[in-house]
Amino acid sequence: MDRRTFLSGALLMMLGCRGHSGITVGSKNFTEQLLLGELLAQLLENAGLGPVDRRFYLAGTYICQQAILAGRIDMYVEYTGTALAAVLKEKPSSNPEQVFETVKREYARRFGLEVMPPLGFDNSFAIVMRGGDARKAGVRTLSDLARVAPQLRLGAGYEFLERPDGYKGLVSTYGLKFAEPPRVMDLGLLYRALESHQVDVAVGSNTDGLIAALGLVVLEDDKHYFPPYQAAPIARRETLVKYPKVQQIFQHLKGQISAHDMRRLNYAVDGEKKDAAAVVKEFIATRLPRIPA
Repeated sequence: MDRRTFLSGALLMMLGCRGHSGITVGSKNFTEQLLLGELLAQLLENAGLGPVDRRFYLAGTYICQQAILAGRIDMYVEYTGTALAAVLKEKPSSNPEQVFETVKREYARRFGLEVMPPLGFDNSFAIVMRGGDARKAGVRTLSDLARVAPQLRLGAGYEFLERPDGYKGLVSTYGLKFAEPPRVMDLGLLYRALESHQVDVAVGSNTDGLIAALGLVVLEDDKHYFPPYQAAPIARRETLVKYPKVQQIFQHLKGQISAHDMRRLNYAVDGEKKDAAAVVKEFIATRLPRIPA
């Protein structure tokens, strides 16, 4: 048994067997996922489908996928490029519609899971540098980065190093050779490490609120290495049958959250240290159209 199999099994055992009297929403272990999980949970509760059981911070993609297949969560938000490459092991594509249709078809066929309409924003990986450093070195694109990478240190999350659309393909596509092997750290620590000069380049996400707040620069993926990562809820088919109102909520959410909205939400939690549940409650009240009764 390898390390990942052992850890995933242990985490799923920790989740335990849930009852069947309500809906369980899951999330991965970073701020945006916490917010999206809380968004789904609050919308379900507002529609009279609560109380909703929240199973947040379930590590990465692999754990969430195993949890939903085992019926320990009913839904979570996934990113289409991640589903395509990391779960389905399909060849990456730069066409958002094609990626979504492939993921929707294959999740239904292989897993009996329903991929619901995208929420409206694309959360691609973002390779970021401190703004002053990038300007001084004349680095605007990932192709530019290859020229100075031997003097720089990279920080990334563990999952990025393992996934097929991650580190190995990135460095191969752009010919990147850094000063040392990537420093692996929790996603929540990446920007702190960049700000404190522990690393010089970090693998973040397009919707991270701290990018603008810290004056960081996102390097252009000029060779279009990364596939589209549209955020879309994944749900168990049995849950949609048992609770028809859930599908109506998902349809109502279609295209309603922009990248700008997501950056603002992320920054409210990461930058302003606000409570995630309160941030989501305000967003629902002020930004989302009312769901018909």
